[in-house]
Amino acid sequence: MTPRNVPAKDDSEVKDTPASPDKESEAAKLNRLLGAVMRYLSDDEQEEIDIEYLLENTEGLRDWWSEYRELDRKRVEEEIKNSLTDLSLEELENIREQIRTKA
Repeated sequence: MTPRNVPAKDDSEVKDTPASPDKESEAAKLNRLLGAVMRYLSDDEQEEIDIEYLLENTEGLRDWWSEYRELDRKRVEEEIKNSLTDLSLEELENIREQIRTKA
């Protein structure tokens, strides 16, 4: 099923300003990705949301999503490490045992 509004394939819809090329080009890229996703989601003829279609047909979206997930995974790992320092050895052993019994 192909939606009426096909996601953007290039940056021609969003112009960069020369003031800060790196920052602006990143903002332009994010604007393009968000615009493509919002066009797809707001299509009244679209009966079902196909995430794989979005990832396949919106240039750069899959790479952005993979990078975002990796950064989020690292952030969660860091939060877990930081919270583990507050636990006693006994509490850590209890957690380890609970994980082992669930696996």
